[in-house]
Amino acid sequence: MKAANWIVGAAVALGGAALANHLIAQRNEARHPPRGRFLTVDGVRLHFMERGASHGGPTVVLLHGNGAMAEDFALSGILDELGQTHHVIAFDRPGFGYSDRPRAHIWTAANQARLLRRALRRMGIQRSVLAGHSWGTLVALEMALQRPDQVAALVLMSGYFTPTLRMDVPAFSGPAIPVLGDVLRYTISPLIAWAITPLLFRKIFAPGPVAPRFAAHFPTGLALRPSQLRASAADTALMVPAALATRHRHGEVRMPVLILAGAEDRIADVGRQSARLHHDIPGSELRLVPGAGHMIHHAAPAAVVQAIRDAADRAADRARDCAAESAAA
Repeated sequence: MKAANWIVGAAVALGGAALANHLIAQRNEARHPPRGRFLTVDGVRLHFMERGASHGGPTVVLLHGNGAMAEDFALSGILDELGQTHHVIAFDRPGFGYSDRPRAHIWTAANQARLLRRALRRMGIQRSVLAGHSWGTLVALEMALQRPDQVAALVLMSGYFTPTLRMDVPAFSGPAIPVLGDVLRYTISPLIAWAITPLLFRKIFAPGPVAPRFAAHFPTGLALRPSQLRASAADTALMVPAALATRHRHGEVRMPVLILAGAEDRIADVGRQSARLHHDIPGSELRLVPGAGHMIHHAAPAAVVQAIRDAADRAADRARDCAAESAAA
């Protein structure tokens, strides 16, 4: 009887925790409603934020890192700043923010890239400058390798490109495990996440402080919903395979590429990642920001905006050169 009582008590406790986390998630969504627009592609509802208008050049597409959402680019200021000179779109990648992540698919970087390419085509965007941060660089690279004719230039910030041993993979992949992960993310995972999030924020911003605007306005409650915890855990589990999938194809990238990294990045080793990618992609440019860490778009937003504008200018120059050569022929 004691064992049966213990089982019943545990089930009641877990059920209560699941209900509480569900209600907390609903409350956080009410506090932080969508700030952008929606588009459904292949049955997947995608949320995106948009600024500016086309001035004849390619659209800039921003792809956020793991655990984040398009709102991160708005808080850094680069979304509005780029919107002064370019048409800019910042997607919530599948499972993050207000974008769906159907469980019928394994959302590898390659599958995310295919979905976002189709979304851009649906929006009438033929070519774009892709600017990815952290995990978003894996998606940006896949998009460039899948259809290089649709990518005018790449800006890769604080990226992970070369497979390495990472302790965070087994530590943070639990909520992605079928069945067990569902139990975890609706019960104890949100509690653990709330407890360690301040430490994680300090680490990703180190060596500098957490950006004040980020600290005050980032919708942490949305990031810690059970649905987004699953997406974050899955991306963590898929990170090394995603880097492995493109590791030996870096030399195929031919469009203008600007690689940015904080010189003091404590999440993605600059030498093994950004510097090595620069070596692997002929003609790429590597820019290191002294004193900055992983969240380079918050630590040095002006440098990021300038890099994206430079990439767009190089893409325009290349297009003009190609047009001139065609005319001469």
